Amino acid sequence: MKKSLLFVAALLAFGVQAQADTLAKIKASGAATMGVRESSGALSYTLGDGKFAGFHVEICQRVLADVQKQLGLARLDVKYQPVTSQNRIPLVANGTVDIECGSTTNNAARQKDVAFAVTTFVEEVRIAVKADSGIGSIAQLNGKTVATTTGTTSVQLLRKNERARGIEFKELFGKDHADSFLLLESGRADAFVMDGQILAGNIAKAKNPAAFKIVGEPLSVEPIAIMIRKDDPAFKKAVDDSIVAMMKSGEIARLYDKWFMQPIPPTNTRVGLPLSDATKDAWAHPNDKPVEDYAQK
Repeated sequence: MKKSLLFVAALLAFGVQAQADTLAKIKASGAATMGVRESSGALSYTLGDGKFAGFHVEICQRVLADVQKQLGLARLDVKYQPVTSQNRIPLVANGTVDIECGSTTNNAARQKDVAFAVTTFVEEVRIAVKADSGIGSIAQLNGKTVATTTGTTSVQLLRKNERARGIEFKELFGKDHADSFLLLESGRADAFVMDGQILAGNIAKAKNPAAFKIVGEPLSVEPIAIMIRKDDPAFKKAVDDSIVAMMKSGEIARLYDKWFMQPIPPTNTRVGLPLSDATKDAWAHPNDKPVEDYAQK
């Protein structure tokens, strides 16, 4: 009986190990599944008809091209799987998605379930409001309705902020970032709290971008990174090596300019978010530190 149990345990352990060997999985299948977001600003968004674009999407496309070369594959079929704030971590952990290329914050809690590549974007969580709302600070959210996206940490950050002490506001949750912005645009919410680039991206795509503005002090500075399965050092090394090479060659800076400073499809609007010093520093000193390490700086 004991031997049988040990045999079953060994099989289970082998299964977990096999599942975590993403390079072997990709080589055997000739395919890789990229997790993408439908409305994560210029990092990852849909063009419709199953097509996706953005800064992180293009970085991942280049990473997978390098993986294809490393594995000696004549062809690699890249499949695109839309993910949400709620399901992105389970879909990476269970093997449905091989590499998640959205807008995920690297934090200590998530590192218990998944791994992260080196940081490619450092984000500031901000507040978007209508330009004529009269809201210019956290204190002015008292008595207001604040929208955010289900499965994100933005409202928790707002509540923890010292300037928010004594402030009471109602929360509304959008199913994704586009839905949350619609809550603001339609007047059902007075503010939308989210990553600054996501706010900027949604404002740029609005019918009247001048009707909105980003206000207040940054609520948090967060490292955003490409997410992969935990305990898969060979795949993590392949992903990191590819990204670090882009950082050293200046290619990642060119991609940033393409997606954040130039007109982008489908509407040829410009996000207009200059490269921050924090993101420059992350590229100069590649690391996969969680947000908690940033808070200690």
